[in-house]
Amino acid sequence: MIRSMAYLGLTTPAVAEWRGFGSDILGLHLIDDGADGAARFRMDDADCRLWVHPGAQNDIAYIGWALSGEAEALALKARIEAAGPVLTRASAEEAAARRVAGFYAFTDPMGFRHELAWGQFVSPGSFTPGRPMSGFKTGDQGMGHIVLLVPDLAAADRFYRDVLGFNQSDRITDGGRELLFYHCNGRHHSLAIGSPAPGMRGAHHLMLEVNSLDDVGIAVDRCAELDVPVSKSIGCHTNDRMVSTYIFSPSVLRIEYGFGGLAIDDLWEPKSYTRTSIWGHKELRPDLPPAMIVGN
Repeated sequence: MIRSMAYLGLTTPAVAEWRGFGSDILGLHLIDDGADGAARFRMDDADCRLWVHPGAQNDIAYIGWALSGEAEALALKARIEAAGPVLTRASAEEAAARRVAGFYAFTDPMGFRHELAWGQFVSPGSFTPGRPMSGFKTGDQGMGHIVLLVPDLAAADRFYRDVLGFNQSDRITDGGRELLFYHCNGRHHSLAIGSPAPGMRGAHHLMLEVNSLDDVGIAVDRCAELDVPVSKSIGCHTNDRMVSTYIFSPSVLRIEYGFGGLAIDDLWEPKSYTRTSIWGHKELRPDLPPAMIVGN
């Protein structure tokens, strides 16, 4: 039922820093602030894909998932409520603020807020990159992917697959760490999960895919020019073959900035790997926090 990752909301005390980071480093289109002072960004013709809200701590505020319409959202709502979480329908004002026709919201057993949205507003030709670049790969594949850190990997796996309906793409077990990857369209994964310290949750990174490998290299150069930390060197992942780098955002959440991700289809067979990368992705800043982690 879920078609793609439609949008994402963050909270952070570093909203001001995000305005320049999102525009000058990532090439996102900075648009007018939200009513609460949130920095808002376009990355294609969708009216808004990323909200960065003012907050006392760095956290994921909500993850927006696209569905085909309210009927599909209601069917998924019934399945989710049968598993325990209660969903609430957004008011007209809330939906308008999120730039969608409507959505149902709930908090999952891991503590993350999700929004099942339909009718995302678009303005053809409205995207203007914050710096010269080729643009982002979105369309039917949505905004990109998010990697969440969950307090109970097995319970989260059951919920995201059996309740939300994600399909497993593969798994990576590397140095005692296990990561599980899920797809809902032709993108290799729109969601992945791993385990942080017991009793904790958070997020490791948000992936944005660009249309040219040059844009990845230019982003690294821009980081050097503007003294923005690059967390991992350019490398290629074993599972989705994305060639990417990891950039440390003002809210600690890393941004995987990549090109050339593997496209999959309905006949995809899940695989297992013992390494995260074929080459590269060397840790450059072990002094920085490893992820955006908060108490559960």
